[in-house]
Amino acid sequence: MMKNLVTALGSLAIAGSAMLAQAQTPPAAAAAPSATVAPTPTPPATPAPAVKPDLQAGFVKSVRGSVQLLNGAGTARAASPGDALGAVDRIVTGPDSSASVVLRDDTTLVVGPSSRLDLKEFHFDGTTRDGGMLLSLLRGSMRMITGLIGKTNPDAVRVETQTATIGIRGTDFIVQADGQP
Repeated sequence: MMKNLVTALGSLAIAGSAMLAQAQTPPAAAAAPSATVAPTPTPPATPAPAVKPDLQAGFVKSVRGSVQLLNGAGTARAASPGDALGAVDRIVTGPDSSASVVLRDDTTLVVGPSSRLDLKEFHFDGTTRDGGMLLSLLRGSMRMITGLIGKTNPDAVRVETQTATIGIRGTDFIVQADGQP
């Protein structure tokens, strides 16, 4: 029985190698020596991700209405579910719009209508669970459910508004800021 199993696995490996080799072999240049083959167009290059994976703070979970993400250089892009969020991005929501964001430490942010939220700093090491974040709510509202950073080191989570800095002592809270000082 063991011999049959080894023989079957060997046959499967040989068949898989043959299929892999066939898939990697380019097709013949021409069917006949005198025929010419038109050059095949190269596929368009895939765009580079908006955020490098090592600088990614999290991702956009859901979007309702008009939501923009601005990177540190000020380049704006429309937000859609699955978009990466950089460690220093701004989230801007329009009227009757909102966005939900999940950070790498499992912090959840829900940004309300007509809001501007800056993620000024975010760093997190998944192995040591060490990290910190600084958010600045310039206008509008935000609900935050803290993740691992807030649970293991609450002092490392700060939320700024124009008139106050909030120290985190709980795990779920709502902040609202007027645009005027």
